[in-house]
Amino acid sequence: MASNFIPKLLLVLAFAAFSAGARRSELELKETHLSLFFHDIASGPNFTLIPVAGIAGKLWTFDQFGTAFVTDDPLTETPDRNAPIVGRGQGIYVTSGLDGRNTHVLISIVFTNKKYNGSTLEIQGTSKQFEKVREVSVVSGTGQFRLARGYATFETYLWDPATFYSVERCNVTVQHY
Repeated sequence: MASNFIPKLLLVLAFAAFSAGARRSELELKETHLSLFFHDIASGPNFTLIPVAGIAGKLWTFDQFGTAFVTDDPLTETPDRNAPIVGRGQGIYVTSGLDGRNTHVLISIVFTNKKYNGSTLEIQGTSKQFEKVREVSVVSGTGQFRLARGYATFETYLWDPATFYSVERCNVTVQHY
């Protein structure tokens, strides 16, 4: 009986020491607002978005149920294609609505800029892709965004159907420690 008591006591003491030593500012919830621009390039030699699976015999398009895309978009703070890159938008989109109107989004925002380098935000949810503004959940984060939760909105800033190049504005609001 006493042998069970000692490990539990040590665990309680270790937690108390950790809690007492933690700085108050580390325990306070912060809120961060970001505006980023995803640069989708869906054709040519430098593509950043590509369909990788779909229904046999059907075109693999954004509005075709079952089409899956993989992306690795550069992210910038402005819509300018030549602006400095602050990170990458890496993940998967799957057209999940039978009518082709909804896409399930699983995206990691991977920061490479000096301010947030190595930190990530994880985005997940259904994107109603033909609406002007689409909202999805921020479900997690790492580094400076550890334990993040919040939401992100996407809206098409630029679409060039001749080159299949688009710019998506992403506004993120997250709470984190």
